[in-house]
Amino acid sequence: MITSEFYYEIQPVSKPRQTNSDRWRKRPCVLRYRAYADEMRAAGAFQDFYLGERCAMIFELEMPKSWSKKKRALMCGKPHTQKPDWDNLCKAVADLFLVDDSGIHTVFAAKFWGEKGSVRIFNIGQDANYQLSDLLRLIRSSSMI
Repeated sequence: MITSEFYYEIQPVSKPRQTNSDRWRKRPCVLRYRAYADEMRAAGAFQDFYLGERCAMIFELEMPKSWSKKKRALMCGKPHTQKPDWDNLCKAVADLFLVDDSGIHTVFAAKFWGEKGSVRIFNIGQDANYQLSDLLRLIRSSSMI
């Protein structure tokens, strides 16, 4: 079912809302995103990865260094419920891998706390008979990821 896979250790960055002035006014959030996009594109090219029409994206966000060892142990692998939002993380990935992301029709996304930041993307294979009932059965069986 999984046709290709991408993994890269990097702190995920969400897509900022950019304006015309960002061409000359170098806002830190835009510079951070552009550096992230450049590094992710290079990693994607090195791994010969393309983003397909159906994918699962898993974002691991690094825990703050200020957290105690006890809190870090407690939170590692737990769902990340703070900003950045999952949809902005997905938008960043789609925009940096594709010129036109309108062809993506199915995305599963999750974000978790981790010791290090990382992005994992799984392309889910094309099947001519793919229907909503197949998708629901796949999710319920948890065999997808």
